[in-house]
Amino acid sequence: MKTPIIFFSFLVFSATILSAQNVDELRISAHYSDLSFSELVNDIEARYSVRFFYAEEWTDSLRFTFSGENILLGQFLTQIFSDTRLRFYIEDKGKIFITRDYSVSAHLPEDYFSGRLPANQSPAEPGIFAPEEKTEASPSLSNIENTLIKIGSKGPGSSATIAGYVRDIKTGEPLEGVTIFKQNPVQGTITDAYGYFVLTLPKGQYDLLFRYVGRKNTQRKIDLLGDGKLDVEMEEEIIALKEVLIVNERSSVEQVSTGVAKISLQEIRTIPTVLGEADVMKITLTLPGVQSVGEGASGFNVRGGNTDQNLITIGDGVVYNPNHLFGFFSAFNPEVIKSANLYKSGIQAQYGGRVSSVFDIDIRDGNKKAFSMAGGISPVTGKITLEGPLKHDQSSWILGIRSTYSQWLWGLLENANINNSRAFFGDVIGKIHYQINDKNTFSISGYTSRDNFRLNTDTTFQYANYNATARFRHMFNNRFSGLFSAGYTNYGYQIQSEKNPATAFELGYGINQFSLKNDFEVFPHPDHRVKFGVQANMYSLRPGSIYPTGDSSVIKPVAISPENGVEPAIYIGDEYEISTRLSVYGGLRVSGFALLGPGEVYTYDENLPRETDFITDTTTYASGKIIKTYGGPELRISGRYKLKEELSVKFSYDQNRQYIHMLTNTVAISPTDTWRLSSPYLKPQIGNQFATGLYKNIPAQGLEFSVEVYYKILQNLPEYKAGADLVVNKVIETDIISAKGKSYGVELFLRKKSGKLNGWVSYTWSRTFVKADSPFPSERINNGRFYPSNFDRPHNLSVITNYKANRRLNVSLNFTYISGRPTTIPITQYQLSGASLPFFSERNKYRIPDYIRLDAGLNLEGNHKVNKLIHSSWSLSVYNVTGRNNAYSVFSTVTNGTISTYKLSVFSQAIPTLTYNFRFI
Repeated sequence: MKTPIIFFSFLVFSATILSAQNVDELRISAHYSDLSFSELVNDIEARYSVRFFYAEEWTDSLRFTFSGENILLGQFLTQIFSDTRLRFYIEDKGKIFITRDYSVSAHLPEDYFSGRLPANQSPAEPGIFAPEEKTEASPSLSNIENTLIKIGSKGPGSSATIAGYVRDIKTGEPLEGVTIFKQNPVQGTITDAYGYFVLTLPKGQYDLLFRYVGRKNTQRKIDLLGDGKLDVEMEEEIIALKEVLIVNERSSVEQVSTGVAKISLQEIRTIPTVLGEADVMKITLTLPGVQSVGEGASGFNVRGGNTDQNLITIGDGVVYNPNHLFGFFSAFNPEVIKSANLYKSGIQAQYGGRVSSVFDIDIRDGNKKAFSMAGGISPVTGKITLEGPLKHDQSSWILGIRSTYSQWLWGLLENANINNSRAFFGDVIGKIHYQINDKNTFSISGYTSRDNFRLNTDTTFQYANYNATARFRHMFNNRFSGLFSAGYTNYGYQIQSEKNPATAFELGYGINQFSLKNDFEVFPHPDHRVKFGVQANMYSLRPGSIYPTGDSSVIKPVAISPENGVEPAIYIGDEYEISTRLSVYGGLRVSGFALLGPGEVYTYDENLPRETDFITDTTTYASGKIIKTYGGPELRISGRYKLKEELSVKFSYDQNRQYIHMLTNTVAISPTDTWRLSSPYLKPQIGNQFATGLYKNIPAQGLEFSVEVYYKILQNLPEYKAGADLVVNKVIETDIISAKGKSYGVELFLRKKSGKLNGWVSYTWSRTFVKADSPFPSERINNGRFYPSNFDRPHNLSVITNYKANRRLNVSLNFTYISGRPTTIPITQYQLSGASLPFFSERNKYRIPDYIRLDAGLNLEGNHKVNKLIHSSWSLSVYNVTGRNNAYSVFSTVTNGTISTYKLSVFSQAIPTLTYNFRFI
């Protein structure tokens, strides 16, 4: 500490002997966007008679954004340094001295020579350095940052490996995506989902920098002698005016994979959505290549794929229906979500089971330091999240509960067949996390959601998701870890109708899935990151049943035999950094599937269409006997080449196999959809996708830009005959046609991450086609030609803007334009046996009108006092500001021999919602 004291004493002494020149009235006019400190200094020194003195290592990681006119020099410096550790002293001659953590004073304390020191001053620092008032954690962090930490012990070899965890200093939760690096030359890594990092460096002394969005940058001075451990805690960064914003997360330029989208909790909160409920699924729909079939539709479609082709997991548990209330609400409480990652292409080998995408949602561990509570109340929903430690700094729990009181919503809908309906939904997410020791962690998480609704009839629909997962993670050593997990998932629905005693019925469906995973990660070399493992899914399906209700019902009871299957897989993948410019990933997944008895398989005449009249034999299989097997390799390859530091190109190829299928003849997820396992007549879907792209960062403006091109080929798609009956059908293969598909497109994405005005623009041009051909006319669609799929919507534009007016107020505007989806309509009539029947067009020959919507949102936060018991905010959202009558679908009626076609809309007016959010700490 002597050198800084002597240095600044010299500066202050020099200031006293210089001739005086008052710079107190100097005013600054400047407009900066994401400038480094040296760039800012050069501009100020060139335009004004001032000169800065500072240490570059204190400022080289900071970026500054500022806009103002005629601001006093002192006010200008106070604003740009307000959320950093930097301080300043302005000398009369225009010299500006920049310090860190301590302010410079030109005068000694009045009682200095009396021997009495101020309470906040130590004898080692006599008067020149006056420590700023800090939070309780700040002094210890400051001491840590300036203390040389020895890691490992001396031994053979020229390099060593550092490993450790990065956590939040207040909650103890791990931080995923923290960037850790040294400079000159730059070499670093990022933390994984557990906050864990591994970094191999040549032995020696370094300043390790830690950066993360929403946290204060920190550093550790290390003396790397050998392999060792380094754990780091990071403080929250409270940015008062959003005028200094540091962007830390790993950009798309650096990532090896194509088609990866990471959604942050902050983005979920700031985007206005229908009925004011923050919704991770709705944010997903604003990304390129992702869309839904219509307003309020359940599920989402990725690059032309069906909704069942997306693997959706929360805490490693599979979710089969990810929405509430017909898709108006996501089934996931955003306050409990830690991360949400969507993989559209370049899917790595540890993921499998679906052919379009993987949507991986992880749950927060909970606060290990103290109890806290957060919640929100809107006219439609209420939610609360509780969390706290079981044992301080070692174990934690978190519980999120959400429910609705949405009855008034139906009165807003103009359709008389709907506005007398009833609906209820609720969900609960919980997790317990236990840090056994430095090498072992254990967690158990659970999720449940339930919907119950009735649509203007006596018919009641109920469906529910349940899952539970236990995970144990063991660190064999710094470079080798294993994750062992077991999970259970249940999804089912029930439909009841009792209004007419003669037709009263109860219809049900259910699926159970058990999962086991052993996943390992090893760093055999600093340039290699290898993952490998064994996984297995076991399915038990109740494909459907219908029973009469009451003695008067004439409904015939039918129950389809259960389906059982097992889906094992092994995989290995290696991410290899060949050079600072070139990184590649290669992975291989080998998956299989076996359909198990009991069951019956019908044999059909090979020379005739597959219809019940042409069944020639029946084979019965006992319990546990293998009915049919499938399997094969799934190759995954991707690579990234950096043309320049902020410009890269990527490519990827991945193959996926899907052994479970959702059978539906509606365009969106409905309560009567059934999932069926692959069988002798329902082959596994196979997807092959090629993708390439260009990725560019423009740091000075805080911009990211990417363009991706993809081409996807799909095999064994289940298509359906006209009028197919998919509910409680024992011979489902007679209504299914095996088809093939192709999808291709271009995705553009421009994102501004810094400044008061931020957001993104995404545009997708894509086409998706299906071909169902067969020697038999009844199994041929559109004469065996390619036709647009239900999800072929060529143009998709989303504009998301968020303006931070001041430290408490931000305003958001969203604009969406999507081409109308294909549909099939009656075009004329014909007479048959004296009856007039509609004659329909070719499948999906026409389109419903294009979809256009504008949303607005306003978020008002309470004051930003750090030591405040309750932090609150108000959110006002207006969904469909212009009240546009967007068509969800079209339907036709025949009146006096004339066919009339009409649009069916869900929301035809603006929907305002006011939500109150609170957080108790």
